[in-house]
Amino acid sequence: MVLPSDDAVLIQKGKRPGEPCVITINCPDKTGLGCDICRTILDFGLYITKGDVSTDGIWCYIVLWVVPHSASLIVRWSNLKDRLLSVCPSCSLSFYFNQQSAACSTSSPVYLLKFFCLDRKGLLHDVTQVLCELELTIQRVKVTTTPDGRVLDLFFITDNMDLLPTKKRQDEINEQLHAVLGESCISCELQLAGPEFDSHQGLSSLSPAIAEELFRCELSDQKICSQALSPDLTKLKQTSVVIDNSLSPAHTLLQIHCVDQKGLFYDIMRTLKDCNIQIAYGRFSPNTKGFRDLDLFIQQKDGKKIVDPEKQSALCSRLKVEMLHPLRVIIADRGPDMELLVANPVELSRKGRPRVFYDVTLALKMLGICVFSAEIGRHSSSDREWEVYRFRLDENCEYQLLNMVARNQIVDRVRRTLMGW
Repeated sequence: MVLPSDDAVLIQKGKRPGEPCVITINCPDKTGLGCDICRTILDFGLYITKGDVSTDGIWCYIVLWVVPHSASLIVRWSNLKDRLLSVCPSCSLSFYFNQQSAACSTSSPVYLLKFFCLDRKGLLHDVTQVLCELELTIQRVKVTTTPDGRVLDLFFITDNMDLLPTKKRQDEINEQLHAVLGESCISCELQLAGPEFDSHQGLSSLSPAIAEELFRCELSDQKICSQALSPDLTKLKQTSVVIDNSLSPAHTLLQIHCVDQKGLFYDIMRTLKDCNIQIAYGRFSPNTKGFRDLDLFIQQKDGKKIVDPEKQSALCSRLKVEMLHPLRVIIADRGPDMELLVANPVELSRKGRPRVFYDVTLALKMLGICVFSAEIGRHSSSDREWEVYRFRLDENCEYQLLNMVARNQIVDRVRRTLMGW
């Protein structure tokens, strides 16, 4: 049976304001499909209230109930459908004969957006918001403030709508940017990125102490409790990941009970995808007193249950760390300045968590903190790749950054914004 591709993704909007929209996906299965879908939904600023996943290894059926994280968020539902269709395998028999060619498809070209303007509070977030609304993904950033109060921003972006370099798309981007920059804009250019993109792939050097704090593989219980992205440490202790092999002859039951947060399902699916774990059936229960429960029937890539105690323990530990500490946030000294660092684990597919730059700049704008310079780069540590966001904070702001209490408040606000508290 072959279905028209448009029928692979159906979106039914809520009948009344505030009601969840129902997204139904019915398409051939592939490894990591759940991760790709959850990532796309997170990229559109949506929150999954509950969900059901079922697959026989060949075909899958997924139903998700979603609402916007923010009441003011305008969701382009038709664009969301197109993006979800793009991550679904082709809904035709040719899919089974063309998986190799699909895997070799080229990625979207990178463009350099460069603008020079007068600096002001919240400028970086306002520009980032425009780019997110236009469905442009920020790959790299280099922001520099000059002594005379001007700022040079280099944004390396890809177009999720694949409409660049058409003139209509360029005009839309320029129009939206000039609307937010206003008369402060001195110049604005958009062009295909050249060798300068590769030169911004890495990061300026991190001290061994900072790298150790950001990228350590394992976290002690004390470290998790002190830095976990959770609003309540008492709830943290109730988080559990349990494996049960007694309920199914062919599948391992993975039961998760944890604090609810933004991107939770993406973090779980990302971890399972990177561990080569396949989901046969899953149910995401609604939020109950700030907690979420997930029941997932899973198998290893070879189609067998997870019976090795060491593998069970490793998977449970990995999931617990990824749920409680999906992003690393610290403030460190950088010479005479203070620097905010956020580390985001990158999937094996080399994709990072979406909207991190948006959330961090939003938190800093809400705190009234100006950013003197910013950059995004990649860092490899312990056989794992991270996307690292570095913000050199301006001392001339409402916060006295030398005050440890103020530093902790900044870190706490950034974490809570990242996790939707």
